[in-house]
Amino acid sequence: MAGLMLWVVYRRVRRNFGFQPIHTRKMAVRVGIFAVVACLLMTIGFVSIHLAEGALAGLIVGGALAMLGLKLTRFEIGTGNTDGYTPNPWLGAGLTALLVGRMVYRFVILGSAFHAGTAPAHGPAPGDSPLTMAVVGLTLGYYLAYYAGILVHHRRFKRQALAQAA
Repeated sequence: MAGLMLWVVYRRVRRNFGFQPIHTRKMAVRVGIFAVVACLLMTIGFVSIHLAEGALAGLIVGGALAMLGLKLTRFEIGTGNTDGYTPNPWLGAGLTALLVGRMVYRFVILGSAFHAGTAPAHGPAPGDSPLTMAVVGLTLGYYLAYYAGILVHHRRFKRQALAQAA
């Protein structure tokens, strides 16, 4: 499981650096998946309203941060299907580092509590923290809004390039 998680983190970080081709169908599927996961994340409010508040705050801040990320993104029109963008490497890598750091912190805290025998039998799960839910929501909100924005800006950028060429 740890190897799979490392591979997923590696792929996420790799997408934050250098030229990224735009595959509109794949990106639209990602937006859909992120939207479904965000809706599912908000159902945590049935368990604890504090967790839902943290997740919602993270989603909102992540969406706002995505708008900044879109302003810092460079779009390029290539020949054929080589349209792409170059994201700001600091935003995506920082969000990934924040998410991984928070998850490691939670697992270390829970692991030490279980090892010491002080954790309750029905004790806290790794996500039972409003701060953890805020970080998850931040990451989810950022990538949801960022990929949706990439699709919108790409269409607009392509129309402008075609209008200038005509």
